[in-house]
Amino acid sequence: MNPAAAKEMRPYLEEPKAMPVGTPGKVGYLFLGFELDADGKSILRDLERHAPLIVQQELYFDEQMPEMPCVYVLSSGGPNVDGDRYTQHVVVRDGAFAHVSTGAATKLAEMRYNFSALEQRFEAGRDAYLEYLPEPTIPCRNTRYISRTKLVADPSATIFYSEIFLSGRKYYRDGERFRYDILSVRTEGERPDGERLFREKFVIRPERQSPETIGAMNGYDVFANVVVLTPEEHAEALYAATEPFIDPVRRLAAGITRLPGRSGVLYKVLGAESGPVKRLVREFCSAVRLRVKGKPLPEEFPWR
Repeated sequence: MNPAAAKEMRPYLEEPKAMPVGTPGKVGYLFLGFELDADGKSILRDLERHAPLIVQQELYFDEQMPEMPCVYVLSSGGPNVDGDRYTQHVVVRDGAFAHVSTGAATKLAEMRYNFSALEQRFEAGRDAYLEYLPEPTIPCRNTRYISRTKLVADPSATIFYSEIFLSGRKYYRDGERFRYDILSVRTEGERPDGERLFREKFVIRPERQSPETIGAMNGYDVFANVVVLTPEEHAEALYAATEPFIDPVRRLAAGITRLPGRSGVLYKVLGAESGPVKRLVREFCSAVRLRVKGKPLPEEFPWR
């Protein structure tokens, strides 16, 4: 992907004055390859990382699934700044399973010249299972950010992919709700043979059109987007068991729909604060794991 080729990013191609695009430390790369070992244990077989992205090793702390390797992606570079280009590639091979998260929220710093970009690819082989549950993304004033995510799943595999976006640092000084320049987010799914399943994209430019309208955020500050690629029988059971709602007291709303091609479900959550939204996403992830693997997601650590 060349993020500079996206037409919505053309106004933001000026090179940063201090560290231009491509400078060492501004091009992060991460490759994680999970597979079953000779004893049938799921392990992190392949690991390649370029600063500022960091992964040290897999951990096995999930009491519900002690055989589940858990990996936290960290960054040594602080917040994303203008000119940063990050790439993440996660492969879960046949029969393997993994849980991937981030060590902290992703902060998108104020930007003056260029933009920050993230390219992601998640692959799951036959009967593979992957959970991706990162902490929220927080755009600051004048943030320019583009992300492109591709999910590639065998028909027998399950990928749980989630992302949470805040409106900004709403408690910072005079508040930064929807004060960023642009967020461009695209997610697409396909089969290993290249068959396309779906594509979803949203571009938010608050100065051009406020996202605080009915049909968009409408007073909410947190948006969670969850894509689950899974066999049809699991997708239909999840769809039937998940009740959409709008709760004005808790200031929460959630809804679910089927993905095209009977390939899975799409689940969305709106909220006023990140904590309740994160809990709903984890509850939904637990329902997915219970359906596919027969075990629920454990309670989140209290310091998360």
